[in-house]
Amino acid sequence: MRIMAIDYGDARTGVAVSDAAGMLAGYTTVIHARQPERVAEEIAKLAAERQAEELVMGFPRNMDGTEGPRAELYRAFAALVEEKTGMPVKLWDERRTTIEAHQILHATGKKMKAHKKNVDAVAASLILEGYLTFRARNP
Repeated sequence: MRIMAIDYGDARTGVAVSDAAGMLAGYTTVIHARQPERVAEEIAKLAAERQAEELVMGFPRNMDGTEGPRAELYRAFAALVEEKTGMPVKLWDERRTTIEAHQILHATGKKMKAHKKNVDAVAASLILEGYLTFRARNP
């Protein structure tokens, strides 16, 4: 089962798609758009092209587990993605994924300025890896 993870953002949205077995993160890309409608349409297009069967989207939570200030915005976007793809969107705790993505890029020698291009795709991969690990442990 191919799973697509989404790291939604104001200007860039990272996307990562698993392999066909739903075991490993594979394809990644970044959608450069600010309009939620356009981002959702691009996600729907990618989901069809990559034959995604399940969608998981990072969801902002505070460090104490409560919902972050952008939670309602993310719920509305998830509903829009569901409408465009015809698939339910699972909301997944994304705490620290962007921080970890920056750390990974920094460790590879990338300059902070270059992080902008890739950080959202890396964050989507981290969301996907966390979800895949959860699925493997909770069949």
